[in-house]
Amino acid sequence: MFRHTHGYKSHSLQLELAHRPTGPIIPGHTFRVSAVPAPVPSDLNEGDLLLETLYISLDPAMRGWLDDVRSYVPPVQIGEVMRAMCICRVLASRSPKAAAGDVVTAMNGIREIGILSDRHIEKPAFLPPGGKTTDLLGVLGMTGLTAYFGMMKIGNVKKGDTVVVSAAAGATGSVAVQIAKIQGAKRVIGTAGSDEKCRWLVEEGGVDVALNYKDP
Repeated sequence: MFRHTHGYKSHSLQLELAHRPTGPIIPGHTFRVSAVPAPVPSDLNEGDLLLETLYISLDPAMRGWLDDVRSYVPPVQIGEVMRAMCICRVLASRSPKAAAGDVVTAMNGIREIGILSDRHIEKPAFLPPGGKTTDLLGVLGMTGLTAYFGMMKIGNVKKGDTVVVSAAAGATGSVAVQIAKIQGAKRVIGTAGSDEKCRWLVEEGGVDVALNYKDP
């Protein structure tokens, strides 16, 4: 570990896109790990925060971000840090949005230390009793919010409904199942891609019926 005498790291490890894949990720080829000079508080502009990555969310969408095609976000470019949602500790701040020592969520990428504008960070309002910091990347993060708005605002699940949740064993689907049950759905049916996932859905996930969509 490299450290300056003032306590901040002198170098930061980061994962960069080395070659754009056309199929599966190739270990040791698609990405490279680089050690770069770590930013320090004196590098901050007004509204910036110096962030240390604590946890990284690995999501299926990340593979799509590597394809050089038009999408809802620009593709990761060759040489860029791999995009990823993270839980970060604020090391230094020139923003009223968060102070040094705060924990925030941000698209900081797969790197140890980075600088982001406060436009790109979210400071969690609270953790409920029994909540863990890592929940900010799950049930209290993007996947949980996707399930919440899908069930509550779009699906408008009501007591007595029959609800079908696709990919029910996934990060979003498993939360959607719980919300449907809390809302009083009479029957929740979940689909998944293996018998093992279907067993989990029935035994632990809370669905009434689980269907393996790969069954003939």
